[in-house]
Amino acid sequence: MTLSNMRIGLRLGLGFGMVCLLLLVMIVMSNAMMARINGSTDEIVHDRMPKIEATTQLLVGINEIAISLRNMMLSDDAADRKAQVDRIMSTRQSNNKALELLEGSLRDPQARELFAQIKRHIGRYRPGQDRIISDVEGNRPDDARKFLASELRPILGDLKQATNALAARQKELSTKTADAADATFRQSQQLSWGLGALALALAAAIAYWITASITRPANRALGIAQTVASGDLTSQIHSDTTDEMGQLLQALKAMNDNLATTVGTVRSGTDTIATAALEVASGSLDLSSRTEQQASSLEETASSMEQLTSTTKQNAENARQANALARSASEVAARGGQVIDQVTGTMNEINASSSRIADIIGVIDGIAFQTNILALNAAVEAARAGEDGRGFAVVASEVRNLAQRSASAAREIKELIDASTVKVASGSELVNTASQTMREIVASVQRVTDIMAEISSASAEQTAGIEQINQAVMQMDAVTQQNAALVEQSAAASESMQEQAAALAQAVAVFRLASDGSASVSMPRPARAPARPAAPREATGKNAIALPAKPLAGEEKKVAKKSAANEWEEF
Repeated sequence: MTLSNMRIGLRLGLGFGMVCLLLLVMIVMSNAMMARINGSTDEIVHDRMPKIEATTQLLVGINEIAISLRNMMLSDDAADRKAQVDRIMSTRQSNNKALELLEGSLRDPQARELFAQIKRHIGRYRPGQDRIISDVEGNRPDDARKFLASELRPILGDLKQATNALAARQKELSTKTADAADATFRQSQQLSWGLGALALALAAAIAYWITASITRPANRALGIAQTVASGDLTSQIHSDTTDEMGQLLQALKAMNDNLATTVGTVRSGTDTIATAALEVASGSLDLSSRTEQQASSLEETASSMEQLTSTTKQNAENARQANALARSASEVAARGGQVIDQVTGTMNEINASSSRIADIIGVIDGIAFQTNILALNAAVEAARAGEDGRGFAVVASEVRNLAQRSASAAREIKELIDASTVKVASGSELVNTASQTMREIVASVQRVTDIMAEISSASAEQTAGIEQINQAVMQMDAVTQQNAALVEQSAAASESMQEQAAALAQAVAVFRLASDGSASVSMPRPARAPARPAAPREATGKNAIALPAKPLAGEEKKVAKKSAANEWEEF
């Protein structure tokens, strides 16, 4: 595992661990040096200084004994001499303690040799002290002075020399120990400074390495994030490490690639949606225009059918009245055979009734003519409606057939009325054949009654058919109006979808991909819906004039020519 692939926590732990290890080494070395210094100090305080003090005390005691011996020899007072002897004995005890201390603590060979010399000199010096004390106590001061001058003084000189040499040796050893402690201190100080400098340098190097290994990838990741935030998705992201920063760069690379793919997909989708929305909007607008035209035509057709229904109802009412009149005429003709004496008056009434019937037949003829024209217009409108008007065309054809039958019946009735009129005019000349004529009249009137019943039935059927046609047209008009509203809503929804697609395209246009040169996206502008034509007002009232539906362009002349050619052919 390379250092660049280490996790940040492991790097930090390793760096701080090395620094802590150096600090631990510094602490251990400092404690070792301090222990050496403490040992030297302890040796000086507890070993060298007591030995120097004991040697000094021994030398002072030797001098005090020498002084006490001299004082005792110079004094004539027994008490003073006694005091000097006591002082000598006390000093000997102090010297013995010092000798015991030195004997148990001296480890230096030279010091032990000097100590051995001191003991030998003390062993020679103390008997001389006892002899002088004895001579002084025995009042032999001259002997004591001679002995002191001749024998004891050289021994005292050797003892002092050895004691001074031992004191000098102890001082020398103390000086060496102090010098060693000072050297240890200096060495400890130098080592501390060296290890401190090494620790600082290593800590700085580790801190720089760790900081660089974190901040450089972090700055790179920050730059990539800022580039992505600005909409540029063309960054080439590479990472050769597997630590946290490497994983962060790999995640940024995956995010950049996924975002680029998403933006590309969204941009392509918005273009497709915009194109489809434009096509849907254009088709919806075209369909809306045609649907509105169809709705307008159906409204006009509905108005015409309403007028046709009113006219057909009036025709049926007239047919019913004519049927009633025909039945009345039949009854009158039947009674005519019984009241032959009143034939003239009856013939006059028949002539009057025939005139009235002729008028009614004229009305029926006119109604049949108008019915035929309305049925023809209905057939034209059914042809314009296409498949939806096929049933309407069938009904219109039946209406025309009924109108033709009504016209045929009217012609027959007219012929009969003419014949009846002729017969009434020549009634006086044909009185002998009145019975035969009345039978013919009865038969003719019965036929008229049957025909009028058929006319009434046909008018009723015609009325019911036209009402059904009117209801169908009204339903078609309502459905067409709903379709027109739905088409307008579809057009509005298509326009809204196109605007949203344009807004979405502008939203993703801020991103720049590696596959395109510019981030601008141009969206087609939706077409505006044409103004909806105003629906014509419905014809209301019994005497309202029916407005025929306006034929489509290209069919107007054709329908006009066909209508003019067939008008007199049918009637």
